[in-house]
Amino acid sequence: MTEQADREFGKWLMDIAKYVITGILIGSFFKSFDEPKWIYIIGGVTALLFLIAGLLFLNNKKNK
Repeated sequence: MTEQADREFGKWLMDIAKYVITGILIGSFFKSFDEPKWIYIIGGVTALLFLIAGLLFLNNKKNK
């Protein structure tokens, strides 16, 4: 991939992380989850993985 494509993909992955966090927060306001700690843990880990992947793609151009 080109540097521009890596950058755009990294931004896209970081947007997905934001959407996951937003979905969990909005969902918790409108619905009472049976086991909320698992929703927060799984959502947080998922968002963190997308964030790290996005940052790696954004940082990839500095290493080249």
